[in-house]
Amino acid sequence: MKRALISVYDKSGIVDFARKLVDKGFEIVSTSGTAKLLTENGIKIKTIEELTKSPEVLNGRVKTLHPLVFAGILADKHNDEHLKQVAQFGFELFDVVVVSLYPFSETIKKEGCTVPEAIEQIDIGGVSLIRAAAKNYGSVSVIVKPEQYNTYFDIGKIDNNFNLKLAAEAFEYISIYDKEISGYFQKLAGKQSDDEFNVHFVK
Repeated sequence: MKRALISVYDKSGIVDFARKLVDKGFEIVSTSGTAKLLTENGIKIKTIEELTKSPEVLNGRVKTLHPLVFAGILADKHNDEHLKQVAQFGFELFDVVVVSLYPFSETIKKEGCTVPEAIEQIDIGGVSLIRAAAKNYGSVSVIVKPEQYNTYFDIGKIDNNFNLKLAAEAFEYISIYDKEISGYFQKLAGKQSDDEFNVHFVK
């Protein structure tokens, strides 16, 4: 069975995308807010808690950070030793990982935003999921933007070259995200770099 992990802050288009995945024979594994939305729209899902047998804790700070989740993403499907361990430990493999991150940049631009409010919008699990899936692009597709949903189905055959392009976009996505966080903390610490100037253009 094919399997998709979906954990998105930006939920635009995700219901239709998940429904198409189910129609293609995918099992959907999802986190709290996304799981609630999909279930309310009649889409059968398995929650992260059902997969890991561990509760979501610390006000949602820890929910996907679990060996069963990351083994399912990082297992190289072309590596015999990995596949032996998959069978031995009963890992459930993922074929596509769909993640969008907490809106850190949008949050810090709001008037009166406090440091604690900004810190709570620093995504940990989501970045880790994206990085893991992008690293293992030979076995997993990683999707980080709603505009990639149609492309995923329109491409027809999901091959290594297509997944490589998705991985490149994913690494760029988290690179920009981390740069925004870095800049915020530099300002908090009263530091300013004179020897480096970074510009990111977002279309």
